[in-house]
Amino acid sequence: MERKATIAEARKIMGVNFIGVDELKSISNYLPVCLDVVPEIQYSFEELNTKKNDYILILGASVFCDSQQINLINLRRIFGVDPSVSEPCFYNQDWYLNEDFVCKSLENRWYLIKKTVFEESRAVAPTELEKMYSFPSAILCAYTFFCYWFLNNEILWKYDFVWCNDIDHNADRIYVGKYCDIDGVNKNGFSIHRHLALRSSYASVTCK
Repeated sequence: MERKATIAEARKIMGVNFIGVDELKSISNYLPVCLDVVPEIQYSFEELNTKKNDYILILGASVFCDSQQINLINLRRIFGVDPSVSEPCFYNQDWYLNEDFVCKSLENRWYLIKKTVFEESRAVAPTELEKMYSFPSAILCAYTFFCYWFLNNEILWKYDFVWCNDIDHNADRIYVGKYCDIDGVNKNGFSIHRHLALRSSYASVTCK
């Protein structure tokens, strides 16, 4: 049986890709996370060594110090939607505000999440990709994005969208990320979108 890594070992292995209690406390002015219980790391020493360059090991928490849930709605409340006021922020859109997935909170556990997309996954339908990859939640992506920004001044998934395991009320797949528009047309902001599946209500007319 592979030995689980201790927190001290994990911090040494992962370097800047480690976000634990001390790291979260150092950015508490931006993200005042409540960390009453710190679970053991469930990943092995060997797995962390293998993934140390391409993944982030981050400690998830479920509530802020004011007892508010750590979810997309509250992150949006904290960071806003206007890059001219402050960055980082969310992209200015509101379609998701009444969706259930934005109220989901993180578990108090450690997560390993990849820093960059798999190149071979580009332009492949999510129905195919979910057979090969374990999609993260939208809240995990957003939480990791903002934590990593403040700790390392680096933008995760800067020009890329990331498929998530969440769906909206129509069962459309959620995808997030792409903070910057490579063409410079849209304003900066952490985006939350849905992939519209084809249904019988999508059809055609003709004209001449």
